[in-house]
Amino acid sequence: MGRVTATITVTNHIDEILGERGFIPPEQIRSITIDNVLVDTGATRLCLPADIISQLGLTLVGEIQGNTAIGARQFRLFKDVSIAVAGREGRYDCVELPAGEEPLLGLIPLEDLGLEPDLRNQRLNILSAEGNQSYIRV
Repeated sequence: MGRVTATITVTNHIDEILGERGFIPPEQIRSITIDNVLVDTGATRLCLPADIISQLGLTLVGEIQGNTAIGARQFRLFKDVSIAVAGREGRYDCVELPAGEEPLLGLIPLEDLGLEPDLRNQRLNILSAEGNQSYIRV
């Protein structure tokens, strides 16, 4: 099996809105580019370590129960993070991992952004968003 990683930029979406409306200058928009993020189709959501969530200043939504390889446990859920990966962008909630753990790009953002892991070649395929071959279904 191959390991697929991606470079992603995560941004506080509330900061983006405040910047667009002129309430904060662009340099105050909290954003981080992370290299070698594991593309994990076994994870449902975007999962970020606590230290990155803190740097972004994301808003806590509450807690959810999630299943891991070692069993079920509670995770904190944060809202309004923008992701940019492979030229595609979207807004998502994210699950908090312990500080220092490896971030995970899960199935929901992958499918939503039209990205598909190619394990053999260890890369992300960008699916077509146009014409009859579009990954978008309505």
